[in-house]
Amino acid sequence: MKTFVDVAIPLITFLLLTAVGLDLTAADFARVRRQPRLVAAGVLGPLVLLPPLALALQHVFAPPWAVGAGLLLVAACPIGGISNTYSLLAGAATALSVTLTGASCLLAVATLPAQARLFEAVLGRPLGFTAPVGALVAQLLFMLTLPVATGMLVRRRWPRVAERHSLGLRRLAAWGLGLLIVIVVWDQVELFRSALFETARLAAGFVALSFAVGWALGGLLRAEARERFTLAMEFATRNVAVATAVAVTLLGRVEFAVFATSYFLTELPLALVAVTVFRRDQARAAARDPVPA
Repeated sequence: MKTFVDVAIPLITFLLLTAVGLDLTAADFARVRRQPRLVAAGVLGPLVLLPPLALALQHVFAPPWAVGAGLLLVAACPIGGISNTYSLLAGAATALSVTLTGASCLLAVATLPAQARLFEAVLGRPLGFTAPVGALVAQLLFMLTLPVATGMLVRRRWPRVAERHSLGLRRLAAWGLGLLIVIVVWDQVELFRSALFETARLAAGFVALSFAVGWALGGLLRAEARERFTLAMEFATRNVAVATAVAVTLLGRVEFAVFATSYFLTELPLALVAVTVFRRDQARAAARDPVPA
């Protein structure tokens, strides 16, 4: 079972991000380069705003130490690549999402230890978070750059094929996310039985508040609705794979990974709800203000 899970999760993630690439062109990234304020807000905003949010939630909920440390670890991690799929499904600013995810992972080698030192100074006890350079490089190259570039290459070489199968691939991405939930729960069923009650409300609170902070920041920057949604989702989506690698491989603290796994399980359905609501609101807005012929 473990071998199946270890293969299935990266494979599904690779396919999801290939579908993201099929929806992108070089022109999309050119538009992103003309929005330096939005890019800076998406990369630097979580580094400044999420640590205080995590500390505040830890103070309010007073969770067990391992759960609280897991929250801080997740808050310190870079943006998760699955945020790109959320933006794709929502019809939001996918190129912006890919750009922010890549930049966040590149900076994480320095930002993750820096945020850990901040947490240690506030809490007065060591955490030992360090950046897993190998895992970050592998994720950036093989689980973000390669699948997105593959999708873009297919779109450039065979545009009719990409256009013909675009809707089907979006549906496949949605089913892939659902399958990902099933696999994670199946693999960690005992863990969730024992820990989900303690972690679910903390994880849900962090997802919802992070999304709200990103949405508000997009409003302050007067971003259009698609960009605002993407910015909010980048805030809410943390890289739980990196969090797990730090907890298990570098720290030898499996209990720290419990929150990361529960966070992922909580984030997925909440993100899909946000995607559904955003698409509905966009459809209603389009119906009220149709584009002139």
